[in-house]
Amino acid sequence: MQETWSSDRRRTAIGRTALSVPARQALADRQLALDRTILDYGCGRGDDVRALERLDCKITGWDPYYRSDSRVEPSSVVLLTYVLNVIEDPAERRETLKRAWELATTVLIVSARLTWEKSKVRGEAFGDGLLTSRQTFQHLYGASELRSYVEEVTGARVVSASPGIVYAFKDDAARLSYLAQRIVPDAEWLASEDTATAITALVDYVERRGRPPRIDEMPRATAELLAHLKPNELRRLVRDSADADKISEGAKRSTLNTLLYLAVELFNGRGPFSSLPVGVQLDVRGFFASYKEACQRSDRLLLKLRDDEYVRGAMNASQIGKLTPTALYVHRRALDRMPTVLRLYEHCASIAAGRPQEWILAKLKHQGRAVSWLDYPDFDKDPHPRILSSYQVDLKTLETSHTSYANSTNRPLLHRKHEFLTPDDADAPRYRRLTESEVRAGLYEHPHLIGTENGWEAELIRCGRELRGHRLVRRTTG
Repeated sequence: MQETWSSDRRRTAIGRTALSVPARQALADRQLALDRTILDYGCGRGDDVRALERLDCKITGWDPYYRSDSRVEPSSVVLLTYVLNVIEDPAERRETLKRAWELATTVLIVSARLTWEKSKVRGEAFGDGLLTSRQTFQHLYGASELRSYVEEVTGARVVSASPGIVYAFKDDAARLSYLAQRIVPDAEWLASEDTATAITALVDYVERRGRPPRIDEMPRATAELLAHLKPNELRRLVRDSADADKISEGAKRSTLNTLLYLAVELFNGRGPFSSLPVGVQLDVRGFFASYKEACQRSDRLLLKLRDDEYVRGAMNASQIGKLTPTALYVHRRALDRMPTVLRLYEHCASIAAGRPQEWILAKLKHQGRAVSWLDYPDFDKDPHPRILSSYQVDLKTLETSHTSYANSTNRPLLHRKHEFLTPDDADAPRYRRLTESEVRAGLYEHPHLIGTENGWEAELIRCGRELRGHRLVRRTTG
């Protein structure tokens, strides 16, 4: 009977020469810290285990086929990497997720293959998935389906790290610390080698953050080098050395970042003041009358996100990005310079669906609420870069979609690249000069023709021009 069939799961354990995508994401997100124990639950052939061991991580791998003798113990971080999608029995699938959640003491990192990979998986329908010719099973998830499933089974608030990768945290403090890391720019400290450089690092921090740090915010080396100075002496040194205008700008930036953080936190579940990361607590105390006032202001910001007229007004007022009749397009280098409500718009989408690892432009629709992350891998090299892929989330339904242009013979391409960047971006003047020369040559006279590769090439020929890097020259004949 087909109902009793069991897949040959060991065949789904592919060999890797590099870290898996979920492991790379978790490293980038600082979830695989050296002071944490890690369990790769269902580790397959153990390639991630060996790679992370080489990075001095405290990691154990267990797999029912390849490492069944390994000891399974509770660990700070549990990786469940492409395991759920290969289990054909829904009840066993659920129990596996529950067991992984029980073993995690800080965070469970779950990844699964997504529905947009269906063209890569050939097989016959079986249960809620596909049975391949190799007798392996695949249940492909929608990005929102994976997030909802993990939330349902674990009972935890789940954050999407990237498409097909979600983090379920054991307590609010760990989740809120991760959100702060994503939203509030890191307070990177300058290196301190002696008292003079430690003072320079302190002054730099105060100028960028808009407030003095607490001792436990400082790197250990900096704190030790400044330990012999009394608090009054430190305050005097900062007062005499720091630029007052920079401190004021830093305070304004920190205030807006705190509002953004608290709004996103409400979107994903807000905790008490004591659960906030120390740095955010100090920002609240430094820039607001109270936590209540800060929360009220952030709540108003979140409400404004629902107002089409307000969002469109913010887009019109934005000095960053290219505004079209339907959306605002912004380069990833310029994203943090958007008005705060637009930053909130993009951040809420990323928390719900995860930003893809590869993207160049964010597209924010001004009617309805949907964000797309578009990948133009040759943006800096190609004067008119071609799109490779698009990943979109609808914030009303949380439904996601993915489009690949890898096999397209007539891809959409970009014009006026400087408009996606900040005016002070180092590359903007060069891109602007190219646009101006193209306008003078008449290449933009028929905008409806130039949006794709073929149409653009035809217009270049019509105008007798060709491109050499970011220079427009007369087309050579013969």
